[in-house]
Amino acid sequence: MSLAPASASQEPLVVSEEGPWRRRWSALARWAPPLSIIVLALGVWEGAVRLAHVPRWLLPTPSVIGGELASSHRLLLRHTGVTLEEVLVGLGLALAAGVVLAVGIAYSRVLERSVYPFVIASQTIPIIAIAPLLLIWIGYGLLPKVIVVALISFFPIVVNTVDGLKSVDPDVVNLMRTLGASRWQVFTKVQVPTSLPFLFSGTRVAVAVSVIGAVIGEWVGSSQGLGYLMIRSKPQFLTERVFAAIFILSVMGIALFVITGLVERYVVPWSHTERRQRALGEE
Repeated sequence: MSLAPASASQEPLVVSEEGPWRRRWSALARWAPPLSIIVLALGVWEGAVRLAHVPRWLLPTPSVIGGELASSHRLLLRHTGVTLEEVLVGLGLALAAGVVLAVGIAYSRVLERSVYPFVIASQTIPIIAIAPLLLIWIGYGLLPKVIVVALISFFPIVVNTVDGLKSVDPDVVNLMRTLGASRWQVFTKVQVPTSLPFLFSGTRVAVAVSVIGAVIGEWVGSSQGLGYLMIRSKPQFLTERVFAAIFILSVMGIALFVITGLVERYVVPWSHTERRQRALGEE
């Protein structure tokens, strides 16, 4: 069977590519509705507070909170650095311990039956009750806050990673063993890639709640951090400073969530592609 060159009457295949302006317009059209809702909500907040003559100490307007962010930026940045350090160190500890324990639970029936119930039971204990005990046992400093962050971030990482390691198709495992693959090769070539999307899913949840753990630890006992700043500002009726700290904590959580998603897109590109194709199919 010979391959003849295309005739002149045949139209060449044209691959259309979006230009830079079209891509920018698509991005603008995608982000315009949520940004409009946020601006509208802030405008309603500003107008309602001003029209009702609500005292500044009771509920500040967004403009007052923005002014506080600008005027006290050095103070806020100093305490933000402390809280961010607690969050990052606690997340790193939770991620390392959670992955190791999840692998042990997935591979050992003894660990699954003995340790897994304690992991689940740990989430029934309010973290606000554990934080004072950590201060008694360990004292003040960075370590109690890091432990609180790790404890509150630990559970979603362990549970999602265990589910990911157990979600491997048994037919694929049997095929690998038929081809002579060792248990380590099955783990690294099949189970790890399969569990990575689950691990990142749990990490995104852990990132969102880690900020809460840091603030709780600072509320119980601390001399610095955004949680400490909020506690000190409330008796002085500096409500705008409390809202400024809340805003920074929200930005911190969102930023860490987005960074986790970007890392997932780089490490597990196939998972992002599958989710995008499913989303396009549903539209």
